[in-house]
Amino acid sequence: MVAKVSRCVIMGARRVRGQRHTRCRVQHLVDPEAARIVMRSGLPVELIGWQLCRADAVLRERDIEHVQAFHNKLAHFAIECNDHARAAYKIQTGEDGICLPDPVAMCLALDSTVGIDWSEHYVDVETQSELTRGMTVVDRLNVAEDDRNRAVWTPALPDERQRVLEHR
Repeated sequence: MVAKVSRCVIMGARRVRGQRHTRCRVQHLVDPEAARIVMRSGLPVELIGWQLCRADAVLRERDIEHVQAFHNKLAHFAIECNDHARAAYKIQTGEDGICLPDPVAMCLALDSTVGIDWSEHYVDVETQSELTRGMTVVDRLNVAEDDRNRAVWTPALPDERQRVLEHR
């Protein structure tokens, strides 16, 4: 069945200011075992870094005013339904705006050519530690390739070639 799936695009996480759980996405925090199953499944996984949803991807006051200028229910709803996210973003980052991680992930899911920087890494999800439960562990230093680390990484590597594509 895995062979029939061409891509599995997941909103990832990274230690960036503004992410409530800097170690993981809330979905991984709630059910890290399920996240681990996906990472170890052999699916062609693509992680979309949360940092991609910052900077130019944030709707600023001018953008928000532009949407509200449509003066229709949908425009009003689009801004109003993000009131709590906007307030949380202000508290977490000190910046005013609406951060939209899911549309950024969907954009890359629909057209991966939009991404300009990506790399492949082994990935696992922590399920045991109270301190790091749900953390997405991305082997950016390629320590899994080192024979000294093979014993630790072997359970996360059902297929020696399994790696995750990370958009950064």
